Amino acid sequence: MSVPLASHFSLSGSHSDGSQDPPEWARVLAIIEYLQQHPEFAPPERLSQAPAMLGHAYTLRYLESEDLHDLQAAILQQETVRLSSVAYPNEATLLESLAVLFTQRYNLLGDQMDLDSAVQRSQELVDLTPADHPERAKYLCSLAGVLRNRYQRLGGVENLEVAVQRSQEAVDLTPSDHPKRAEYLQDLAQSIMHRIQRFGDLEDRRAAIRLYQEALEFTPVDHAKRADRLHDLSVALGNQYQRCGNLEDLETAMHNAQEAVNLIPKDHPDRPQHLQNLAVAFSLRYHRFGNLKDLEVALETNQEAVDLTLADDPDRSLCLQDLAHSFILRYERLGNLSDLDAAMQRFQEAVDLVPAGHPDRAHRLRTLAVSFTQRYHRLGHLMDLETAVKTNQEAVDLTPVDHPERPRRLGNLAVSLMTRYRRLGDLMDLEAAVLTDREAVDLTPADHIERPRRLEKLAISLLKKYERLGDTKDLNAALQRNQEALDLTPADDPDRAGYLESLAGPLTYQFLRSGDLKDLDNALKAHQEAVDRTPEDHAKWPGRLNNLGISFNNRYSESRDLKDLEAAVQRTQQAVDLTPENHPDHVLYLQGLAFCLTNRYRERQELRDLENIHRYYATSFTTSASNDPESSWKAALVWASFSQEFQPSNVPTAYRAAFKILPDILWMGNTIPVRHDAIRRLRIGPVASIATKSCVKLKQLKPAMEILEQGLATTFQQILQLKPDVDKLLPQQAKDLRQLSLQLYSGTASNPREAAAQRKYLLDDIRKQPGLEYFMLPRPYNVLCHAADHGPVVILNSHADSCDGIIILNTSSEPVHVSFSSITLKQLHSEQKILKELLGRCNVRTRDGTVSTRLFGHQEGFKSKTTEEYFEEILTWLWKNVVNPVYQILASHGIYQGRLWWLPTGAFTGLPLHAGPPISDQFIHSYTATLGSLLEAQPKKLSNTAAKVGIVGVTYTDSGGRNYLKGVKDEIKKISSVINNHSLQCLEGEHATPEAVKFQLKNCSWIHLACHGTQDLYEPTKSCLLLYEGKLELETILRMSLSNAQFVFLAACQTAMGDAELINESFHLGGGFIAAGFQSAVGTLWSMNDQDGPLVAEIFYSYLFRDGQQPKADETANALQLAVRELRNRKVPYERWVPFIHMGV
Repeated sequence: MSVPLASHFSLSGSHSDGSQDPPEWARVLAIIEYLQQHPEFAPPERLSQAPAMLGHAYTLRYLESEDLHDLQAAILQQETVRLSSVAYPNEATLLESLAVLFTQRYNLLGDQMDLDSAVQRSQELVDLTPADHPERAKYLCSLAGVLRNRYQRLGGVENLEVAVQRSQEAVDLTPSDHPKRAEYLQDLAQSIMHRIQRFGDLEDRRAAIRLYQEALEFTPVDHAKRADRLHDLSVALGNQYQRCGNLEDLETAMHNAQEAVNLIPKDHPDRPQHLQNLAVAFSLRYHRFGNLKDLEVALETNQEAVDLTLADDPDRSLCLQDLAHSFILRYERLGNLSDLDAAMQRFQEAVDLVPAGHPDRAHRLRTLAVSFTQRYHRLGHLMDLETAVKTNQEAVDLTPVDHPERPRRLGNLAVSLMTRYRRLGDLMDLEAAVLTDREAVDLTPADHIERPRRLEKLAISLLKKYERLGDTKDLNAALQRNQEALDLTPADDPDRAGYLESLAGPLTYQFLRSGDLKDLDNALKAHQEAVDRTPEDHAKWPGRLNNLGISFNNRYSESRDLKDLEAAVQRTQQAVDLTPENHPDHVLYLQGLAFCLTNRYRERQELRDLENIHRYYATSFTTSASNDPESSWKAALVWASFSQEFQPSNVPTAYRAAFKILPDILWMGNTIPVRHDAIRRLRIGPVASIATKSCVKLKQLKPAMEILEQGLATTFQQILQLKPDVDKLLPQQAKDLRQLSLQLYSGTASNPREAAAQRKYLLDDIRKQPGLEYFMLPRPYNVLCHAADHGPVVILNSHADSCDGIIILNTSSEPVHVSFSSITLKQLHSEQKILKELLGRCNVRTRDGTVSTRLFGHQEGFKSKTTEEYFEEILTWLWKNVVNPVYQILASHGIYQGRLWWLPTGAFTGLPLHAGPPISDQFIHSYTATLGSLLEAQPKKLSNTAAKVGIVGVTYTDSGGRNYLKGVKDEIKKISSVINNHSLQCLEGEHATPEAVKFQLKNCSWIHLACHGTQDLYEPTKSCLLLYEGKLELETILRMSLSNAQFVFLAACQTAMGDAELINESFHLGGGFIAAGFQSAVGTLWSMNDQDGPLVAEIFYSYLFRDGQQPKADETANALQLAVRELRNRKVPYERWVPFIHMGV
């Protein structure tokens, strides 16, 4: 092609043959290609223009093709021009073009460097432009736009503030009659709206509305931008309504949003935004008036917006979120699970579309967390609750302290924490919920439309705290916050019903505290008004009916007015009838109805009510699980108490139902101290005693044993469950169960609650398989009775009405009842007290760690006797009233000697039953915490390999020589001489550190611990062995995997005494070692005498290692009997030989 022809091609629109020219970009590329191939025809000045021409051509082609390669080429060529040493005459145009191209590439690829480059080019353009240049306002506006983009992507308040300044400068430079003024006003308002979203300033809200209104006034009715400006003004008005609650703002916002949608063509790319804003307006009006039609329109409009939004559109995430919110609102109103599922799917998709550092991510996370909380409430899956807490916490963590959305996100976090507290009972969750709700209220301005809702949530948290801790300050504060929420709420607001319902709670508790019937009447009125204000198709209608029914029942209890009782039954029956059987709240409504019927039965004695009481209670414990297990526990006890009075045959069923709930109350994902707190608070030990007594009275001994077993050493049994037998499981199930159990057992789970929930769901799935229906569930009696395979087991139960024993003779005989008719609970407590005082007189530490030096002769009510005489009286009393009656029954069944296990509970625990018989006793005594722990120990086969014996001797616990035990060296010497032909590892003195002892525990099968030990009364898992320069706590021992363990001798202080308030837990150092995997243990009820250690150890181990044989764990009880008998033969004081006890096989 000649140069003249090339020149002609660049200018002409058609060829000589009359055909149409290609587009401009194609002609430019052809020219450049020709000139590059024929440089001899190209003037130097034309070649220097090639990058600029190419940049322009690729830009044009990208606009037509939307091919990323063209965009990349356009940027490359234009950057080449910018960086060239040759001055470019249209530098402003170049910089403006580059800013646009970098922004476009950022929108496509999300690379932050492109966004930064767009800002830099825009800033360079502004810096290049004189103050009086007619285009400066336009460039300032463009700079503000890319700064807003960078703020949206990265945050950074400085980006936002500079954007506002540049937008304001653009407006200030523009005369009132300038055709671009409306555009710049709109741009400034947009910058201010971003600042509102960040800081929530009321003046900014007013300023944005004013600017949008002015921009709209400058916009003719037929202007292409009118729809956009109506839309923006509508958003600002809706935003102000959500802050101030002015209905005029809402109505104007709706009007403008509808007009914008009407003006925008159906195929316009901005139509989804306008539809989404209109849907928000309808949702807000639904919130305010509760008209279901508004909600349906909002949902339909949001769906249309999503359908019209392209997959890669940056606004798609927001459209999906708003659609999901509409589904959530409809679910809350109508209760259809399909709406909840649809909401969760869209919320998750909305989150996935927002990058990790995006300022909107916190908002997306908050809304997603709401859906997880809702699904938990409906289905009861703990994993949903854990995810809700975690997601809410992440949303709060991503939100600056001064952000206007922080109170909302704090409120949602508090709701999920409170929900978890109701399910798992951890006081830390309750305290955190109160603090979080309080912060949310403190951050909310007094005139904020959301303040009533946040006050109500705080009131609910405070009331729960009052229920738990009983501080009247919390009750008064709850009442005050509830009333304040109501006072701030318009009479026609749909939320008023919820606030009235919440107010009834503290009013009821105030009545219970003060006895003022006016409070009870006001509570009922509040419940009634809440029901009256709730549409019958509302998802909360059944719950409010149930609460109203319970309130009528409360008033009946005071007034005895049968009209109140009938109203109570009617409302609670309605609640049951309206609720699906698989809904978690169905359980609570059934229990509420049954409770009301118990009162009506007492009044009328109608058989139909009696039958229904049993049916409703029984159904409530066999359908779906409750989200409030503590309430169900209390309901089961009410059922049991009623049955005791009117339907005795149902007593075992009621108590079985109660103890079936224990795994949910003593949730394995909670820490052991939290579980122990629940045991104390819900009086699980005393309830187990009452249940056993009641079953014994009905001659139902097998159910009595099954129920009592579930209430004994519950945390102990949970630890044993973390070592599951997985032989019958599918390989993957076995692997998963082992892994999750190990994480919980060893304390390595990053989120113990989540791991516990996953383990529960896995067990649920396993139990759905044929033959595995009862896998790892409480054992029935026909399994428990095998605890007596090697000798009778005697279970002792104490109650104010009677003290009883149940003897399991063997697997083939029926259990036998022993009535200790000659003793009372009061006597047992008296004997415990006397024993404690005796030990105090001997300067021996008792289970609570106290030391008393008072002489009995100085105490009122006691005669002056010697210590020996008192001990003899206690042991004689035990022999006569407890041990000998058991021996007599054993003799009647032909059992006169052999092994005998004691399982004491309640007030029997800690009494030296083994020491009651005379020295000629033919029985060998052991103790066990539960039947299950004895079962676990029995099947374990002993290894044929040589026993590895580990000895720990701590004569002093630090370099200063404190806590000196002088007998330890001799004790170690005696043991070493007896077992010198076996593998022996000895840690003595400064070598006996906690880490060294832990290593020895893992590697040795037989362990002898000669050291100090101590019990922690309030946190039993903090009980410990005192070693050199450190301690080994029970909690650490429990988390160890001790696969080689067979026997441990705890020659330490207080190693077998547990917490008095956790008496049925039997959770002490000795029990802890058995839970960790040892088959047998020797411990002491109180501190052993240091000088007895060497003798006892020598006799004990000489028997086990006699004639060079391998020791056997099931012979350790015999060995201890020989050693203690020798102490008795030597006439040592009672306090020295009595404390030694054997546990396990």
